[in-house]
Amino acid sequence: MGKKHIVLVTGGQRSGKSGYAQKLALSLTANPVYLATSRVWDEEFRERVLRHQADRGPEWTNIEEEKYLSRHDLNGHVVVIDCVTLWGTNFFFDNEGDTNRSLAELKEEFNKFTEQDAYLIFVTNEIGLGGVSPDAVQRRFTDLQGWLNQYIASRADEVVFMVSGIPMKVK
Repeated sequence: MGKKHIVLVTGGQRSGKSGYAQKLALSLTANPVYLATSRVWDEEFRERVLRHQADRGPEWTNIEEEKYLSRHDLNGHVVVIDCVTLWGTNFFFDNEGDTNRSLAELKEEFNKFTEQDAYLIFVTNEIGLGGVSPDAVQRRFTDLQGWLNQYIASRADEVVFMVSGIPMKVK
């Protein structure tokens, strides 16, 4: 492939982020990698994960990794990381809501992971668009998510904002 490339796809819930990221990946390679960061909390969620994998099809290599993305050698691959919000949630939950510690660990892991020579497509949520939550924990997580998005966007080669299924190129 030759050089690393980072794309951040952001937007609100059901804005078309994952669909856009997956189409982009398939336009670049016949065999993309789907790196799922969701923690499987219960059996219903496990079934949902299996359904999503089946929907994507056999051309995809599916990897589940809740936190340590850099454990996976993905040099030379096109990878969709879905999603940054759930990835951040896992650190936030394990660090008992410590925003500063979570952000530091996430940045360190992002830096390690993105040293690879790969085409990385990160999917994230703009959760701060919905107003300020009355819940203190949710406000802290919104801060963490916003700062993490800014960090990734500053290092991304491209940033795409999805609005109602329409991609808007930001960077």
